[in-house]
Amino acid sequence: MRTLFVPLAVMALAVPPVFSQPAAGSNPSPIRHTAAAMAEPTGPLDLRSALALALRFNPGLSSASREREASDAAVLQAGAWPNPVFDAQVEDLRRGNRTTTLQLSQPIELGGKRAARVTAAERARDQAASALLARRSELRASLITLFFEVLAAQERLRLAQDSVGLAEGATRAAARRVAAGKVSPLEESRARVAEAGIRVELLQAEGALRSARQQLAALWGNPNPRFTQADGALDRLPAAAAADVGGRLSAAPVLRHARLEVERRQALSDLEQARRMPDVTVSLGAKRVPADEGMGSGSGRNQVVVGLSVPLPIFDTNRGNVAEALSREEKARDELAAAELQLGTDVAQATERLRSARATAQTLQRDALPGAEAAYKAAARGFELGKFSFLEALDAQRTLFQVRNQHLLAVADAHRAAAELDRLLGTGGEEETPDAAPAAR
Repeated sequence: MRTLFVPLAVMALAVPPVFSQPAAGSNPSPIRHTAAAMAEPTGPLDLRSALALALRFNPGLSSASREREASDAAVLQAGAWPNPVFDAQVEDLRRGNRTTTLQLSQPIELGGKRAARVTAAERARDQAASALLARRSELRASLITLFFEVLAAQERLRLAQDSVGLAEGATRAAARRVAAGKVSPLEESRARVAEAGIRVELLQAEGALRSARQQLAALWGNPNPRFTQADGALDRLPAAAAADVGGRLSAAPVLRHARLEVERRQALSDLEQARRMPDVTVSLGAKRVPADEGMGSGSGRNQVVVGLSVPLPIFDTNRGNVAEALSREEKARDELAAAELQLGTDVAQATERLRSARATAQTLQRDALPGAEAAYKAAARGFELGKFSFLEALDAQRTLFQVRNQHLLAVADAHRAAAELDRLLGTGGEEETPDAAPAAR
């Protein structure tokens, strides 16, 4: 009987491990940060390059990818058969009366437990894949939003610099008029106070730009941005919401994930139902008994041992686990219905914000900006010629700055709403990146 069991031990020792564990104490994050910093350009950065950096180095996306790989391993483990059990028993240690039993037992799962377990693991794997796609959509939407935030911050800084230049010119003009005796020194004091306020706005714009650049670079894991500026045209509005937005709701990541959760919970319910049927264990072995006294010493007997073990489901019928699984399945269905309602509301709000922001930006671009620029030029020229007071020129300058800032906020809000709509509907990066190429000057 010894030759029957030695190969089993040899085979068990010869099986290689399926997955290798990472080395203890390994920390790849500094390497990732260094690689992201080296890959980031030191000059202008366009939207496509920023998206490529984020998809390659974003830690959250890498985490979702690892979860997807782990779910593959869970499916592999779910399909494994139960291991056989080797049992050796010795009765009475005295040599003449010693009885040795060698037995190999194999549990056999009944009721479709293995199939239900594999199905539940496969649904979990599908959820991990769906979560990875959803994370790509969220990352893409966040990157587009932050990229246009950087563009907006750059434009606000340019407007603040232009306003400082205009304020300096107004201060010089006021000083010349005071020196010529045309106005009182109070006009020059007012001009200098207004210039100081605009310089404060310039400092705030510089700080906002630094913060926006750091938030953008953080998406690819670089705490210290290397790019000099975001290269794009902020005044190019995103496209209006497509007419088939309602038809795309069913493929949204949140609904896809909720439906997979319902399927996974249903598979777990099936698994708990299958566990109500007890498994059996089949045993096969050999028993060496000592020789009978009448047969003389040295002549023992070998007996074949066959067994069947069946648990009796008397006290534990798995009723509680079945009830829990069914309740969680119904909970998943309720969450799916709630997600459908919430998604419809969020998509409608994002669509309305996009429509409103586009209309506001177009109205300001078409009607308000040209009038404000013309009014300021006329007021500034009239102030230099002595036809307008400083307050009138300052008011025209402030109006122009406010209109430009309103237009800038409307354009940025339009891009933010468009990115949010893409995130809700599940744009995972395979679609074409919004055009942010610089407009021809």
